[in-house]
Amino acid sequence: MTKVAFAIPGDIEQPTGGYAYDRHVLALLPDLGIEIEHLPLPRSFPRPSGMDLCTTAQALVAPSKDTVLLIDGLAYGAFSAATIAALTHKVVALVHHPLAFETGIDADRAAVLLASETAALAHATRIIVTSRMTSQLLQSDLAVPAAKITVAEPGTDAAPRATDTGVGTGSPLQLLAVGSIVPRKGYAVLIEALARLGDLDWQLTIVGATRDQTELARVEDAIAASGLGDRMTIAGAVDEAALVALYDRADLFVMPSLFEGYGMVLTEAMARGLPIVCTTGGAAAETVPDGAALKVPPGNASALGAALHRALGDALLRASLADASWSAGQTLPRWTDTAQTIATVLKDVAR
Repeated sequence: MTKVAFAIPGDIEQPTGGYAYDRHVLALLPDLGIEIEHLPLPRSFPRPSGMDLCTTAQALVAPSKDTVLLIDGLAYGAFSAATIAALTHKVVALVHHPLAFETGIDADRAAVLLASETAALAHATRIIVTSRMTSQLLQSDLAVPAAKITVAEPGTDAAPRATDTGVGTGSPLQLLAVGSIVPRKGYAVLIEALARLGDLDWQLTIVGATRDQTELARVEDAIAASGLGDRMTIAGAVDEAALVALYDRADLFVMPSLFEGYGMVLTEAMARGLPIVCTTGGAAAETVPDGAALKVPPGNASALGAALHRALGDALLRASLADASWSAGQTLPRWTDTAQTIATVLKDVAR
């Protein structure tokens, strides 16, 4: 039995794609010959204090010597040189999203993170990423050899097709956006785009935990300035049953993100056969087939507005996108596939 300690910063129950990925890995690896333990790290990552780095270093030397450390990149990329030097176990890094490419951080902070993550990844025995795009980014910008990288795309649970997708559940047409409130998700751009479409009949619901209060205020200000606040709802984090209900009644899924390491919400929308309008930010461009979505450059409110106008005004287009989305959703990897790929890497490293 391969022994693994999975080091994850903060509350693992947080409603984000990265933490959902980690929860599935923890749940499924024991059935694949992996004896895995959850090793909690301080919640301050990727901005750890000196004390938190000391606590982390102590936690990472505690497992038995034959244990492989699987470390979530939200923490690993922010390790100090001393923390990396103190590692005595074989390390497998799990990179959801390179830290230096987070939207909203200044150039100096990005440079620090790029340097720390490059050094940390150089130390790792193997690296697991969630998309081919992230693999290419690590090779081009963080000097990671391709041979060290394995792509383990997030799985997608099978789901029933959304009700009357593409035809419309009535009036107004329901737009759904899912993702945490952080600058990278581009919600202010979405509000700017929709502010130009007051002549069409639509209602927007944004679902996602607030991880940046400043960004929440910016989005709320944009909604107020649009004059269409009665048609836009920030629902916050919702439970699974509520989210399923929102997917089921949606007429159009929209993702305005500026950059995605993969874009799990896009695959969740495809699993339900929703027509999609999205950006090409990061891996999002390759996550959704062209026939299932209208794609626009990230950060371009004019282009996003034009795509939304086109989709909202054409029921036949929505139906075509929905059919392609549903078809693509049936071929997506399942979480068991993701876990099997990771288990193979961990067993190889443990030999």
